[in-house]
Amino acid sequence: MNFEQAHAEFIQSHLARRTGERRGRLERGHREAERLFCQNVWWKLRGSFEGLHPEYEVTDWRGLAYFCDFVWIHPAVRLVIEIKGFGPHVRDMDRRKYSNELNRETFLTAMGYRVISFSYDDVAERPELCITLLRMLLGGFYAHESPVNLTGLTERETIRLACRLSRPLRPIDVAERLQINYRTAVRTLQSLCSKGLFAVASRPDSKYVTKYEARPAALKLL
Repeated sequence: MNFEQAHAEFIQSHLARRTGERRGRLERGHREAERLFCQNVWWKLRGSFEGLHPEYEVTDWRGLAYFCDFVWIHPAVRLVIEIKGFGPHVRDMDRRKYSNELNRETFLTAMGYRVISFSYDDVAERPELCITLLRMLLGGFYAHESPVNLTGLTERETIRLACRLSRPLRPIDVAERLQINYRTAVRTLQSLCSKGLFAVASRPDSKYVTKYEARPAALKLL
């Protein structure tokens, strides 16, 4: 399934479950910036919209309804994701609105949410930076269930290492960080490749395999 199909199903599935203002807010609020985030960042990183909720209603410290751009609900975290344009969030914002925004983020944090923001400019023009930062953040959360059988702690820690470093891994990286021997590191990376969780990242003209890159499916196991 390509992005266009997946995104259409994602929005329609949430519209079908909503009524009243919650439905209206999704129809009005999920626009260019939010769609670009879905296409340029989330879809490229995750490959699905599982657990992601657009225009998600929360209550602020005044008891008033507020709709976050996205909330990712996961066994380990409730992650609020906001896409902020320079105009409405900086240039056109007065002191009271600015204070309210900061208070709302602090309140949500106190209520157990993690709150992060990306600029519209980065989502549109530098999505690779957003992907890198989001990968590093999501890599710190564990899932309670894994659809792929990891053979042990070494494989799981190798995936976490790839997420933290946010770059292709060399066997020596795994060996040094996990305090295992080099051959075990190579076997671990090869095993993850065989499960479709990693891919060879060496140059095509390289005679030897020297680097391995985590695929989006690996992140889902954390």
